[in-house]
Amino acid sequence: MSLASSPPGPAAKTPPTYVVPALEKAIDVIELLTGEPGGLTISEIATRLGRSISELFRVVVVLDRRGWLFKDPGNDRYRVTYKLLEIAHRATPAQELAQVAAPLMHDLALRIAQSCHLVVLNDTRGLVILRQENPGPTAFAVRVGTAVDLAASCSGHVLLAFADARTLAMTGATIDPALAATLDRVRASGHQRIASALMQGVTDISCPVFGFDGGVVAALTVPFLTAIDAAPHVSLEDALIDLSRVAARMSTALGWYGRDTAPAAPALSTAAAPRKRRTRAD
Repeated sequence: MSLASSPPGPAAKTPPTYVVPALEKAIDVIELLTGEPGGLTISEIATRLGRSISELFRVVVVLDRRGWLFKDPGNDRYRVTYKLLEIAHRATPAQELAQVAAPLMHDLALRIAQSCHLVVLNDTRGLVILRQENPGPTAFAVRVGTAVDLAASCSGHVLLAFADARTLAMTGATIDPALAATLDRVRASGHQRIASALMQGVTDISCPVFGFDGGVVAALTVPFLTAIDAAPHVSLEDALIDLSRVAARMSTALGWYGRDTAPAAPALSTAAAPRKRRTRAD
């Protein structure tokens, strides 16, 4: 009796690895320059990335020509432009959010004589996608494109407090007992109010903006600059009331409905129950 060996099974396939060196270099350059608001020369870029100038020269020139980078003719430093943010606006719900928010933020800044900005979740941080400066001679405004620490900022507290469990997990935020207590207070009050971590004399106030499904989509924030002259000014308390109303109007414009106050977020340890969606009969 002969023993026939069984045919070998199919070999395990290794997922193909695709390498596009020029593309990887371009991404490396953009990611490096996002952390350098003052820009870098091509020599400095090459040094930081551990590459030669000849490797990066054509990549940088093309990025400049296509509008992703800007070369300052005075010092030959390259900086990232707003093109990435512009594309993100067109490709994500941020575009609709910005269109809804812009006129409301403009009117808010006029009424309270303070600047305001809009922050959305962006992976593990917040991102300022829109700002409106106040019309007065002095102001404190946050630059569009600024990354925001979720655990340490006013806007971040609002985004974390009203995020559902899945979104919260995606942020990777560590919720220690002190932060959990802070987020509980934010949910209970519907806003956050803390001294600015950046400037003395500035109190940050922030309210949530909700989308069609009731999930938090942004934090509308005012860095309230305290004036010391004798002229009449809108108080912090009145500014917070106005801010809350504007955030609610944004939520309504985005399709959220149900109550005049912000919906309560789930406890951090449980997943959010799905909220009712608008139907034709509603």
